[in-house]
Amino acid sequence: MIGAEERKVAQTWLDSNIDEASKAEIRQMMADENPEALIDAFYKNLEFGTGGLRGIMGIGSNRVNKYTLGMATQGLANYLKQCYPNEDISVAIAYDSRNNSQYFGEVTAGVFSANGIQVYLFEALRPTPELSYAIRHLGCKSGVVLTASHNPKEYNGYKAYWEDGAQVTPPHDKNIIAEVNKIQGVDDVNFAADESKITRIGADVDAPYLDAVAQNVVTPEAIANQKDLKIVFSSIHGTGITMVPAILEKLGFTNVHSVEEQATPDGNFPTVVYPNPEEEEAMSIALKKAKDLDADLVMATDPDADRVGIGVKNPHGEWQLLNGNQTGALLIYYLLKQWKAKGKLTGNQYICNTIVTTDLIDVIADHFGVECINTLTGFKWIAAVLKENEGKKEYIGGGEESYGYLIGDFVRDKDAVASCAMIAELVAFAKDNGQSLFDMLTEVYLQFGMYREHLISIKKTGKKGAEEIQALMAKFRQNPPASFAGSPVTHTFDYQTQISQNLSEKTESAINLPKSNVLQFMTADGTKVSARPSGTEPKIKFYISVNRPLASKEEFDAVYNALGEKIATVQGEIEAVV
Repeated sequence: MIGAEERKVAQTWLDSNIDEASKAEIRQMMADENPEALIDAFYKNLEFGTGGLRGIMGIGSNRVNKYTLGMATQGLANYLKQCYPNEDISVAIAYDSRNNSQYFGEVTAGVFSANGIQVYLFEALRPTPELSYAIRHLGCKSGVVLTASHNPKEYNGYKAYWEDGAQVTPPHDKNIIAEVNKIQGVDDVNFAADESKITRIGADVDAPYLDAVAQNVVTPEAIANQKDLKIVFSSIHGTGITMVPAILEKLGFTNVHSVEEQATPDGNFPTVVYPNPEEEEAMSIALKKAKDLDADLVMATDPDADRVGIGVKNPHGEWQLLNGNQTGALLIYYLLKQWKAKGKLTGNQYICNTIVTTDLIDVIADHFGVECINTLTGFKWIAAVLKENEGKKEYIGGGEESYGYLIGDFVRDKDAVASCAMIAELVAFAKDNGQSLFDMLTEVYLQFGMYREHLISIKKTGKKGAEEIQALMAKFRQNPPASFAGSPVTHTFDYQTQISQNLSEKTESAINLPKSNVLQFMTADGTKVSARPSGTEPKIKFYISVNRPLASKEEFDAVYNALGEKIATVQGEIEAVV
């Protein structure tokens, strides 16, 4: 049965000045015998999570449409005027290849301009990291990118950024929502665009952005020696095609092969089930091209080009995809090793990691005497660390297990364009030293131990699903596991209560991070299990990390498989509870 609250909100929309087609759609949902669609569309308002505003496109307060984005923009405009009274305010706007992204970008620009705010709107699709760069480059107070990142084609979203080029963090995110909630309805949004306030941007931002990315190069001689490195790149129908081939060419790589079947931007993502470089299926066409060309490296970016997946040959001559933890560890290892070799480590540098990303990165940083600052999941938290340390310490790089990395600090969000450039450089460096990238990964494992991670992602949609996810987190809090794979839990970390417990010593300590609905369990043998509801998708995620020493190259497969068996055991124990 449709609840009174959902019906009330739906009726409010019907009574507003929304278009007739949208009204007809709402009336159909209200008349339908199956109330699920209406409930899911109106049971709540879209909220800012770790990635901003994101959801399925359609009509309703819990859907991405002209009106919900208009209300978000009106709220953001009101908040900007509160924060910067008597100042000229400007914002930058970008959009990706998704269906309606350009339209939503125009709507967003229109609302800002109607509120007297100067808008810099990209003339065509651009990567999310370039939007982050543009905010600081143009001296904007805020910015928005229209994207749902790697979500399925039914989704779109709205990422809001602040003047530092980072996604909004507390208190701004909650304050913006508070302003949105003050808006009584769609009719309170000023949609009357002022074209005189909208300036189109493009090449004038592209050039300095690419110049900044090029400054990240650590070993230019390796690129010069291996300029004919055979690289296969796929943009998976997204924005990566606008900047990744351009930066590789700028750095001097002459043998780059774009996957033509996926080079045309298309919001239907016709060649993949799911436009996510974490998925092997999404990488399959690029991998086939790599086999045909006998390439050195495969790279693919997600629709808004903030994440990158890579593939390399393993010692058996087979193409293998690396996960986000492996790529992140390789990037940090290469950067720190080369910074040290060139005498650039002075003791004032740091890197960033997130609490659900591999601890191998922490171990590598410790070896090189570089501080590793751990943050909550979501690059806005890494960006907050960069802002806090600006002018005090030097940031080298960082990332998170979900295939997002940031090299240098001129962008304040994960940047697949800069990441592709650095990955190509490190593969060139490895080849220049008679290694493959897989050889370098083995070198890391031999020195620091082999770490293997696995992600369990359980989808639970709608209002019922959201309630089930909260119930599962409550269950793990009330009845925490005593062990995993036979190893007793020795430490727990509850980021909601901000309390860490040492179960062996029966002591507690405070967690000095913002509150977040995340639980972690550490066992005596170094196994780490994290439970976290996704901030951008209707999912609950469980992150499993196991490790053990690797004594020789010959033991690689045996140790890798043994860790895989351990992960399977832990996964079974989690699924028995879920």
